[in-house]
Amino acid sequence: MLRRNVRLRREYLYRKSLEGKERLLYEKKRKIREALEEGKPIPTELRNEEASLRQEIDLEDEHTAGTVSIDASTLCYCDFVLFSKNVEVPHSTIDDEYANAADRDPKILLTTSRNPSAPLTQFVKELKIVFPNAQRMNRGGQVITEIIETCRAHDFTDVILVHEHRGVPDGIIISHLPFGPTAYFGLLNVVTRHDIKDKKAIGTMPEAYPHLILDNFSTKLGQRTANILKYLFPVPKPDTKRIITFANQSDYISFRHHIYEKRGGPKSLELKEIGPRFELRLYQVKLGTMDQDEAQTEWVIRPYMNTSKKRKFLGD
Repeated sequence: MLRRNVRLRREYLYRKSLEGKERLLYEKKRKIREALEEGKPIPTELRNEEASLRQEIDLEDEHTAGTVSIDASTLCYCDFVLFSKNVEVPHSTIDDEYANAADRDPKILLTTSRNPSAPLTQFVKELKIVFPNAQRMNRGGQVITEIIETCRAHDFTDVILVHEHRGVPDGIIISHLPFGPTAYFGLLNVVTRHDIKDKKAIGTMPEAYPHLILDNFSTKLGQRTANILKYLFPVPKPDTKRIITFANQSDYISFRHHIYEKRGGPKSLELKEIGPRFELRLYQVKLGTMDQDEAQTEWVIRPYMNTSKKRKFLGD
């Protein structure tokens, strides 16, 4: 089993490297195409390759250029992923980790760091209801490698590990199986349903598959992050009244959980937050699973990035 996983991982990384070369070629063609359409000079770094690239561009059309056009009103399978303008992106290839994610419902394992406190345990219990088809496991003395291997053997699609500091949840790791990616988030301003004293005001938490709202994930890294979050949830029914929101503002992702009711007719809508609520801050994305220390780092926040106030990595 170990040799097989190593071989599959090597094949995946090889396909990933080929995709990087194809994406680089696509970006070169896009720059030349834009320069020709706008009547601008060809970029200096592409002048040596201009003749061969223009010949390839002349032979391509919308079906063979390796791109797919996304309109501003296009919705993903979860109904609420919006793009700010018409864009062209390269086709996904076989090495896309989420290429087949929509073919079956996700199966998630939720666990914690060792010796979890009561607040962390309560928070993970609430996350189990937030994520449909999730199973919670007491960590005990198990190491990460054993957990990942067990999840691979039982066809889990994701592993979520929640950390704490002095009884306050402060980090969450989302690792997609079998090959990654793994996203590391900081947790801030966690408010659980257990913390709210008035239980009648928040009501019960439904377990129906929710609609998703992913707001302001417009950059390439933002779309990558949106995919990691989006595929934790299965396809909902059109009439479900449960809504989960991931709203990005200044690279802080706000999680909100609502249900809605139409008490006074179709034009009267009552929205009620049912918790929990928290903020996420992405600080690292790796191409492997969380048990692979040697996995390539796709993106990581650096100390000098904190001083760049105007620069936003996930959206506008």
